[in-house]
Amino acid sequence: MKKLIPFLLIFSVVFIFGSFSSDEDNFTVGKDTPVWQVLEYLGEPAPPHAIEDRDKEMIRMGKELILDGTTKGPKGKKAKLQSKHFKCISCHNLVKEDPDLSVSDPQERLVYAKENNLPFLQGTTLYGIVNRMSYYNGDYQKKYDGNPRIIKSHKDLREAVQLCAVECAQGRPMKKWELDAILTYLWSLELKMGDLNLNDDDFAKIRAAGDGSNSNEIKELIHSKYLDASPATFSLTPKDAKEGFPGITGNPENGRLVYDLSCLHCHEEKIYSMYELDNNKMTFQHLKRHIPRYDRYSIYQVSRYGAPSSPGKRAYMPQYPLEKLSDQQLEDLRAYVDERAK
Repeated sequence: MKKLIPFLLIFSVVFIFGSFSSDEDNFTVGKDTPVWQVLEYLGEPAPPHAIEDRDKEMIRMGKELILDGTTKGPKGKKAKLQSKHFKCISCHNLVKEDPDLSVSDPQERLVYAKENNLPFLQGTTLYGIVNRMSYYNGDYQKKYDGNPRIIKSHKDLREAVQLCAVECAQGRPMKKWELDAILTYLWSLELKMGDLNLNDDDFAKIRAAGDGSNSNEIKELIHSKYLDASPATFSLTPKDAKEGFPGITGNPENGRLVYDLSCLHCHEEKIYSMYELDNNKMTFQHLKRHIPRYDRYSIYQVSRYGAPSSPGKRAYMPQYPLEKLSDQQLEDLRAYVDERAK
């Protein structure tokens, strides 16, 4: 009986967290289990950007390149700054930013950003990007149409990083070792099973997949819990900027979140922009005056079309797809500006 108790305890732990088992191995699934590890166990081929050796030094270099734009390379020499204008974190978070990874809802993301003290950004998070199967989706294909890199980058994460470095960050191309380091770091940010909204029934189905008879069904279940691609839909400004978007009433409190978590992320103390924003009344009055105008200071213009580079400078402001900033949120921002300008 004494020998049976440890066995029952082990069996209970495996059952609670979920497991696959076969004659050759015993694979346990918990909240910290990487999603790709489960998918590969079920027979899904590794993605083209898979990295076998997750070397800690490569992870360090990749993280520093993303955070700082430079790092001390393999030979001990500091790399040239990738861009004078932007860093990856200018437009991308490094943590989960959606409460439900299977949908792209800008308002749910904004609330989640507030609750978790995150910036609300134009670019999709780099957390879980290795779990996606395509990049620069939707209208980004049109934006960079004619650029040979856009074709390569759509299904190739390595090329997508390179495109971002040159076009989005307006910097130099990444060297091979830099791309290898960034990819290695990105694999440290892969989705875990606990990130997916899996219920008890879902885990029960996953536990029962050990015999391989329904592996395709289980793979589809897992994929249904997160987006394989981040959608991007570009939109227009309102026909009459003085009136705003018809039928939409702005909520200034929600607009405050957009201003604090998005606008100030780049413009407070000119972090990534020469145009400074703060909480001064005159700042809001300036923004309000430019709302109906067709210039780089109009919140409608810069949000929907971005802002071009200034003469002699390559830095610019990226536009917001609808999936990152809705028309409602844009009207909310306007309502907040109007309120603070009084």
